[in-house]
Amino acid sequence: MKFPSFDPSATVPATGGGDRPVLVVESDADQRRRVTAQLANWGYAPVAAGSGEEAIELVANAHFAFSLVAIRLPGMSGVDFLRRAQDLCDTGHVIMVADNGHSSQIVEAIQTGADDFMRRPYTAEDLENAIKAVAGRPRPVPAPTAAAPAGGDENGARLERELGLLVSPPMREVQSIVEQAARADVTVLICGETGVGKELIAHSIHAHSPRRRAPFVKVNCAAVPRELLESELFGHERGAFTGAHQRKPGRFETADGGTIFLDEIGELHPALQAKLLHVLQDGEFSRVGGRNNITVDVRVICATNRDLAREVAAGRFREDLFYRLNVINILIPPLRERREEIPGLVRYFVQRYARLFNFPEPEITADAMQAFVQYAWPGNIRELENFIKRMIVLQDLGLPRTLVATPITAAAAPENTDPFGATKGLSLKEISRRAVLEAERQVIRRALEQCRWNRVKTAKMLKISYRALLYKIKDMGLKQESAAS
Repeated sequence: MKFPSFDPSATVPATGGGDRPVLVVESDADQRRRVTAQLANWGYAPVAAGSGEEAIELVANAHFAFSLVAIRLPGMSGVDFLRRAQDLCDTGHVIMVADNGHSSQIVEAIQTGADDFMRRPYTAEDLENAIKAVAGRPRPVPAPTAAAPAGGDENGARLERELGLLVSPPMREVQSIVEQAARADVTVLICGETGVGKELIAHSIHAHSPRRRAPFVKVNCAAVPRELLESELFGHERGAFTGAHQRKPGRFETADGGTIFLDEIGELHPALQAKLLHVLQDGEFSRVGGRNNITVDVRVICATNRDLAREVAAGRFREDLFYRLNVINILIPPLRERREEIPGLVRYFVQRYARLFNFPEPEITADAMQAFVQYAWPGNIRELENFIKRMIVLQDLGLPRTLVATPITAAAAPENTDPFGATKGLSLKEISRRAVLEAERQVIRRALEQCRWNRVKTAKMLKISYRALLYKIKDMGLKQESAAS
């Protein structure tokens, strides 16, 4: 195969070599010579190998600014080399060289951990652009294992524990996809009903990716008013609109180098869909009221409880944006289709919220656990979690009265009685609203009593503002029963 000649007088990339070592793994001797000469002219210190096996011998405990690796090599392939090299050295960012027309090579390379790729034949300008493209990205770091939680902190340990509760066959398959998706820096679309754990999966992808030490930023597209969402995502300049008294960076800027999680992406307004598409295509945007483009390096993960294919067919969601988001699709099944996870989730939430609310941990009877497993949980894990919160706060070993008419203990529940019968006639939204409000009311009352109704201390204990506490006391009708202050 004939390769284009490199121009030795070509300008040095903006990143600058600075005698930093770089690795070149290329089987074609002429191309290897040209590439190393060009890199040396740019100020790098290239280390060259003609095969994956030779490169393995060269790179032990070495550190490179970046690596340029051909996928097609004699013996060990470039992808196999990359897999082995990750345990032996710091390859830096990896640029893979694929044969023209072999897209499957590129997909496999990206899934293995490559940061960018070039197709043969390529020129010095192509190489320069590839170097510039990876230079500003976060340095790759090893993905955490189950024995070493992501980030090594409390949140990482909690994430790993919660992922460990997802033991059903469908969720094990999901976790397998997550491990592969984490290594490939592409957009991911997570689908499933409300409350199934889409955010947990998004956190897992980020925590096991090379970006895990960079920010993870969440935006709920349904929770922010449409008029404010553009500013929330992309920021605004001072004076852009009434009330914009100073410049505000958007969530995309905050997430630069890391991951942005766009929850409920199906609620995004068509005008913002177009702007998001531009960010995904070019990696740049402008603030509201701004004139200059801002460039960011952000991985986008989206979630939705809608069928976006139907939304596209109905004209409510852009088809080109859908294909951009749907590179990797992960479908999370509802909790009723993975009931074997319910006992573990119940025990986890009971232990966690008993400790958090400073209540004794109640014992869950066998009959109670059976009722938990048999219930359909239309609100999925979120409904189960809120249900446990209420049970802990009220110290009710039976099911809360807002959900059921009778307790679920063996002594109180008649055989073959549906313990969740009282939910009939109520919408899930109303059931959840009542449960959350009652749980919050009981927590605030207990905190007030512990602080002897000192509202300043209570607000600090609950980590809310003094004004918010006063509003809640009034709204919930809470009154001090004794005259003592």
